[in-house]
Amino acid sequence: MLTITNLDFQVEARPLFESASAQISSGWKVGLVGRNGTGKSTLLRLIREDVERPTSDASIRLNTGARLGWVAQEVAPSDETILDVVLAADKERHALMQESETATDPNRIGEIHERLMDIDAWSAEARAAEVLHGLGFTDADLMRATKEFSGGWRMRAAIAGVLFSQPDFLLLDEPTNYLDLEGAAWLEGYIKRYPYTVLIVSHDREMLNRCVTHTMALEHRKLSITPGGYDDWLKLRAAKLAQLESQKVKQEKDRAHLQSFVDRFRAKASKARQAQSRIKMLEKMQDISIPVADRTTPFHFPPPADKLAPPMLELQGADLGYGEDAVILSKVNLRLDPDDRIAIVGANGQGKTTLVKSIAERLPLMAGKRVTPKAVRIGYFSQDQLDELTEGDTVLDHVRRLLPNDTTPAKVRAAAAAMGFNAEKVETKVEKLSGGEKVRLLLGLMSHSAPHILILDEPTSHLDIDSREALIYALNDFPGAVLLITHDIYLAEATADRLWLVKDGRATTYDGDLADYRALVMKADRAEAKDAKPVKKSEPKPAASPEDKKRLSALKKKAREAEERMEKANAAVAKIDAALAKGGQSPDELAKLLKDRAAHAETAADAEHIWLEAAEALETEA
Repeated sequence: MLTITNLDFQVEARPLFESASAQISSGWKVGLVGRNGTGKSTLLRLIREDVERPTSDASIRLNTGARLGWVAQEVAPSDETILDVVLAADKERHALMQESETATDPNRIGEIHERLMDIDAWSAEARAAEVLHGLGFTDADLMRATKEFSGGWRMRAAIAGVLFSQPDFLLLDEPTNYLDLEGAAWLEGYIKRYPYTVLIVSHDREMLNRCVTHTMALEHRKLSITPGGYDDWLKLRAAKLAQLESQKVKQEKDRAHLQSFVDRFRAKASKARQAQSRIKMLEKMQDISIPVADRTTPFHFPPPADKLAPPMLELQGADLGYGEDAVILSKVNLRLDPDDRIAIVGANGQGKTTLVKSIAERLPLMAGKRVTPKAVRIGYFSQDQLDELTEGDTVLDHVRRLLPNDTTPAKVRAAAAAMGFNAEKVETKVEKLSGGEKVRLLLGLMSHSAPHILILDEPTSHLDIDSREALIYALNDFPGAVLLITHDIYLAEATADRLWLVKDGRATTYDGDLADYRALVMKADRAEAKDAKPVKKSEPKPAASPEDKKRLSALKKKAREAEERMEKANAAVAKIDAALAKGGQSPDELAKLLKDRAAHAETAADAEHIWLEAAEALETEA
């Protein structure tokens, strides 16, 4: 489907790719991973030809005739309905439908209707509605004009449009940044079932583990593809690194042995020839290079010096919202203690942000009480604050405003360094910072006062996987209370031990964990999809004919055999992973293990696809 050969590319004299090569086959679901700033989004732009490609035309090749699909920008605000905008994303259907209204030639009319039947045009509205529902839109939303929605929701509509059009090669760049946990869970399932090829850039570790068949890593300006999800790639990378280190140790021993012989016998005439031979051997030795891992700057949340007795905060019979005519949550009774780690779940638009803004006193209560000790300090982070940084000011300027006027320049720089900004970065103007660096600055500013409570509303949208890992460590080290809103399941599971559910105008404690909540969401999605189908009058089901029985028997056999192949292949992959983890293989042995693993993983993926098809067919027949 896609071939990248010896790609060289640089931006403003900074090389991003050097002789990078990779190949993606049809039907693969590939997760593209790498540190922020390494060039992942640039690679997608090169594939789309949004930037001028290198002079070699052969460096990036897509299959002839393949339709490429991506989200270019949010849907423009207009009087068009969300449903119409998504339907128009299938350009062929849209053009044919328009032509069918004006065509007069009987032959052409026949061709149009035949093609419309071939592309299943008459079910388009139902299919578009299914995608929109999965991304969080209600039935009422479908008929609303796009201009009535915020930018975030119009971006969701753009995602819905490209998913509905079903291109042969789908490119997605951080799609979950615009989704809640429910939408992200739905998208995972959609990508897994998608019948064509997908290349997705994501820092959502769980998504990359659940829905991709291969992982393409961009490291040290090179591309590499391995079968499996993100965790599989981590294991293989660790195994390769251990192998390289072992080979380097052996090489250093061989080098030392040869050099010792040369040093001892170079001057002796009887040994001169042997010494010269060993010198040539030393010269021919190619150094084994071990890639230096990029260091992630840790986060740090200073512990509060003064401890407060529980409860640290209570909402008692509180109504929350933006005025008497805009109450979002009613009769809220919640309590926060000093050691609480709480993730707040619920679909977008239900009031999660309203809840945390009210707790942080960014919104006044409409009714009820908010009870806290006078000394409590709250640190509040919201994505909205990214726009509140003062353009034209440097990192140092922002940090200086936090400190007393008589603070020395050295102490200001030390405070900035504690937030993760080195001597070069502190002089950078905030508009020149990356999204991840802006998040780091805001987290540092809001936690400078050593708050007792950290409230984080979607803190990870601009952070790469390693930075998210660093955030997890920092939150787990923080001795105060944490309230977290996030679509990143891995982050929530690693830091939170309790859930609050915001739904249908109420905010309550949820008796279960994230796995329970995820199962509840997926069950609700299936129920809604079932309810959305036309309900036909029940009729007695006719007895199965011999042909039907034969077909069902064949489907059951197909599903059973596919499941057996899948289990055997997965067992083989697990066995190879165990061998790789032990290490000690020669280069040839390592190459064979990796090749065998790729073959078994591909067999497992193919068998799973066949098993899913057979299982769905059996369910339909039932």
